[in-house]
Amino acid sequence: QVRLVESGGRLVQAGASLNLSCVVSGRTFSRDTMGWFRQAPGKQREFVAAISAMETLGTYVTTYADSVKGRFTISRDNAKNSTYLQMINLKPEDTAVYSCGIATIFISRSANDYVYWGQGTQVTVST
Repeated sequence: QVRLVESGGRLVQAGASLNLSCVVSGRTFSRDTMGWFRQAPGKQREFVAAISAMETLGTYVTTYADSVKGRFTISRDNAKNSTYLQMINLKPEDTAVYSCGIATIFISRSANDYVYWGQGTQVTVST
């Protein structure tokens, strides 16, 4: 059974930093593209960041939503079956439930390409 468990979300003030984690079990993690998405109340789920399963020229391919570029960093540790989202300079508009997902294609910004999801972790950024 495939399981994704996110952690690290909490209430912080604007300008603060947070590190989210997602641990995967039940799959060969190193073969999976990983992505982070978020959903704010009353809004649709939106793409945040993704990281490829395979390295190209010694580097994983990553992609970010424009709204988080330069502030968020996605990474992975295949030895720990984990992916991470480092977030700095958080803004109130970053408030949402953050979920990680597994995609079976090289890399994707579309939620439709993600076949497994975690339950999410709440990030709340106050002014």
